[in-house]
Amino acid sequence: MERFLVIVVSAIIGTAFFLWFSQAVKKQSMQEYIMSHKWLLHPNSICYWRTAMAAIGFILYFFTPYQSMAIFIFTFAAILDGVDGVVARGCNLGSSWGEWLDPMCDKLTYLPPLIGFAYAGIISIKLVFILVAIEFVGQFFARRILAWIKFSGAANNFGKIKAIICFGLVILCALMDKNPGLINIGDSVLMTCIILSAASVVFKFIPNRLYADILSGLNFICGVTSLILTYHHRFAWAICVIIAGQLFDLFDGRMALKHGGTRYGPYLDDIADFVSFGLAPAYVIVEKGGSLAWVISILFIIGVAFRLIRFVWVDKKRTDLPDGIFNGLPSPAGALIVLGASLIAPPSILWGMTMVSVGLMVTHIRFAHFGRVILKQIPKPVFFLISASIIIALAFIFKTKNVQMFGYLILGSVFLYMVVCRKWCSERYKINL
Repeated sequence: MERFLVIVVSAIIGTAFFLWFSQAVKKQSMQEYIMSHKWLLHPNSICYWRTAMAAIGFILYFFTPYQSMAIFIFTFAAILDGVDGVVARGCNLGSSWGEWLDPMCDKLTYLPPLIGFAYAGIISIKLVFILVAIEFVGQFFARRILAWIKFSGAANNFGKIKAIICFGLVILCALMDKNPGLINIGDSVLMTCIILSAASVVFKFIPNRLYADILSGLNFICGVTSLILTYHHRFAWAICVIIAGQLFDLFDGRMALKHGGTRYGPYLDDIADFVSFGLAPAYVIVEKGGSLAWVISILFIIGVAFRLIRFVWVDKKRTDLPDGIFNGLPSPAGALIVLGASLIAPPSILWGMTMVSVGLMVTHIRFAHFGRVILKQIPKPVFFLISASIIIALAFIFKTKNVQMFGYLILGSVFLYMVVCRKWCSERYKINL
């Protein structure tokens, strides 16, 4: 309990400092102060400071009895990872050296304590060194190749989310070190870090214009994989794969707008959406059984097909719909209603929830696009923190095999999205329907 309080207090103090600094750096007086004290507050200087703090925290935790102080210092060093970016953007102090230095300092912050906890028996030594190998291949070899072919070596979203999860994993290991009775999800989270680290390296070598098509292709693969898992009655895994497909779908449109795409991209996107958010959830309904399962699943497929066709052939050509506003519930959210209900409800209630989902998709109730509208209102550090928290929560759910908790988490997320969307639409555009 004492260590948990130390972690909470450290996080609150560090977060409060970050929020204060994020606002302060927008003021002219603070910008002038930073420019006159670059040795202290230049983004590169902050990188050096947080790396030194992490080294001090490492020594205090593993070689002295002052572990609470070590946790506080490490937590503050991790939060400073967001501060250097705020300064770089706010004062226009970005540089090619800083682009290389920032991820390097991240690695020097979280990898040493992860190695320490591995040798303490809390997480897998093998997995930690796999992560170390990928991280340093990406840092020293991949970046040299990228510089040679004149590609940007800046961190992408995979790398940023991975870094936050690694920071969180260090804190989690410290908590499990003091409380060995806690459920150990360290290796599951560590495996996620390895996957994200590898993805971060791979995506640096892919031309930007192919990002959207690759993400749509991954969404399609998730839909097909979910059908196979559902056939074997591994419903929780099948649903988890569909959620992964939704994450790919969330960003493929943004990548197409930002970097462009190929002529076949829109068709691939529509096919992937239909498979992942139409056929896959419908097959879950069928495998859950019941006398009306086939009828309900067909109605759901028709609803998703109608929703996609209306969006492509009608809604995209309308001039009265504000940018980023959907006409009817998006099919990914409709699929989540079905998937969440399938984990916690008997067939009769599942059928009722499915028809509610279909009704919301085919109506003219307006909802905001989560990626293009809602995410833009969320500060990037908060978004990355939420993403990391969701991944850790999923790791806990699968470690404990608590399927009902998974179902309630899915339904709660959809409900929150719907409430936020309706509130945002009514306040921003005065939309009541």
